[in-house]
Parts: sequence; C-alpha cells; structure tokens
Amino acid sequence: MKNLITLIALTLLPTAAVAQDTPPPEPKWSIAIHGGAGTLDRDAMTPERRADYEAALQVALDAGAKVLAEGGSAMDAIKAAIIPMEDSPLFNAGKGAVFTWDGTNELDSSIMDGRDRSAGAVAGVKTVKNPILLADSVRTASPHVMLMGAGAEAFAAEQGFAVTPPEYFATPARAEALERMKAQQLSALDVDHKFGTVGAVALDMQGNLAAGTSTGGMTGKRWGRVGDAPVIGAGTYADNRACAVSATGWGEYFLRVGVAHEICARLRYTIPALEFRLHPWDPITIKNYAQTVADEVMADVKDLGGDGGVILVTPHGDAIFSFNTSGMYRGRATSDGVNEVAIFGGEEQASATPDH
Repeated sequence: MKNLITLIALTLLPTAAVAQDTPPPEPKWSIAIHGGAGTLDRDAMTPERRADYEAALQVALDAGAKVLAEGGSAMDAIKAAIIPMEDSPLFNAGKGAVFTWDGTNELDSSIMDGRDRSAGAVAGVKTVKNPILLADSVRTASPHVMLMGAGAEAFAAEQGFAVTPPEYFATPARAEALERMKAQQLSALDVDHKFGTVGAVALDMQGNLAAGTSTGGMTGKRWGRVGDAPVIGAGTYADNRACAVSATGWGEYFLRVGVAHEICARLRYTIPALEFRLHPWDPITIKNYAQTVADEVMADVKDLGGDGGVILVTPHGDAIFSFNTSGMYRGRATSDGVNEVAIFGGEEQASATPDH
C-alpha cells in the first residue's frame, strides 16, 4: 500500500519540461556482491576474522569492477566476482560448502542475462569446482534452463569441465557443523547462524544487467533439498527493463515469495511512470523507490517467518542492499567512485548514487 500511495502521488505531479539540448548521460557501471546474510554477532567477530572476510569480499568486488571499468559485460563481471568467493573456504559456495545429512557437498547455482532474460541453473552437483560457470554453460550451450544432479554433471563433462574430487569442497569447519547438528539434534538454523550463499549483480556501460548466485545450501539438508539460489525468479533474476537481483537467506521462504522476480516486477511496472513524471529523471527519487521496494519484499519474507537479504542493481546504476538480519557480507562499487565492503547493518560510508 505504501508503494502504491507513493506512486500515485508522484504520477499526479506535473511533468517537468524537457530540455531539448540536454546531453545524453555518460555511460556508467555498477556492481554489488554478497557473501551471505544472517545472525552475525559483533562481539564474536574477531578482528582477524573480520579482516579475512573484508579482504575476500574486496578481492571479489575488485575482480568484477575491473571488468566493468574496462568496458566488459555485466555477465563477465558477475562471473569474475563470484568465482573468487566460490574458491574461498569462508563462504558456503564451492570450496567451503556445507555438508548434507549424508556427508556430501551438493552445489547449486544460477545466472541470468538481463538483455534477453536467458538463464541457466544447476542443482545438486558434486564435482564442479565453479558451479556458476556450469550454470552459464547451461544458459549458452543447452536448450534448457536448469539441470540437476548426475545429469548436470554429465553435461559438465560434455562441456569439458574437469572433474573435481569431493575432498576439494570439504573443510573441517563445515564437517564439525554437521557433526554438532547430529550430536545435539540441532536444526540447520541453530548450526548456521548465517547463510553463506554468494552472489553478484551488475550494470555495464552498454546498459545491460546480469545476476548470479551460488551456494552449498543448508547444513544437514536431506532428500535432495534445493533452495532458492538456483531457482530463476526466487534467488536470481535480471531484466534490463527493471533490475538485477541476487538473494541469500532461508530458501524455503524466498521460494514462496519469489523474491528476485517480485522485486524486478514491481520496479518494471512503476519506474517508467516515475521517469515520465520526473523527466529529466531524478536519480535520488528513483533510488529511494527501488530501496523501498526491496525493503517491502524482504518485510514480506520476514512476515512469513524467513530471513536473509538481497542485492540489486537498477538500470540507473543504483547498487542497493536490503536485509532483515543483523548483517550481510556485502560490497559495491560504481563508476561514480563508490568502493566499499561491509558486514553489519549501517556500515556503509557512501551512497551508490551521489546526492547531487
């Protein structure tokens, strides 16, 4: 209702006069990343551990930003950002993925191109070092959107992916979490106080958007459980007309809300009206509206009983975070000079869109 009232009020404003000699805006780029959201305790975060996470986030952010700053595509940028996080044992994706109830690591990933809404996803793969790259191969080299399990691995072999041994993904910390879960009869949420899913969203200088997400799921998951991360529209979505979104959190609730598509759908149908009434468009108003939409969708997740967060980038270059937890490992960089990483709520020191 708040969104609707805001939109009605803005559409009733008189349309600004259009300056005929207004030069076209300079091409811009923007990227946001996340490494999981959850119940993060400031007191339990040692300086050394904080430094490790901030360094890992910065490496990923810099890799994606470099691609965009050099004129590369949003698709290449999000892959460049996600791969270092899949390779780091700090995150629940690739190396460092959590264990299933049966003591295996099962990986899920998805990717989407906002230009044509082409998408690829894999679920339950066990032998692919970088699932985000396999998801992209599903997008580009198969007639399908999602492949799972043994079939996805057979496709990977056909595409020339090396078979990665299971022990590569295993880490002592994740093994201990599973043992503790079983011994103390805990739930996955009691063991994992954060969701270490990784993701990236980007806008390139050609005006194209892309989104990608990668995860190991939840500790002790059973029966081939799959969360929102590999599901297009729930954990990942990109549409040049609206936004690019990657989610992290309690997947069952993100699936029920259809979080990523819900955010993009709301923006797709409302931002054009704002642009028309605010021409030349007001970047602050549109950024604030996009933030409101993301916050409202995350509030819906919370009302159902779920928690987590999202990152999104708009066609105007806004890089936005929204989460209903105490923290989210995150970062963003833009062609306007923003470059920051953060962990707990309220730590950002800059705005993704200058207030002028």
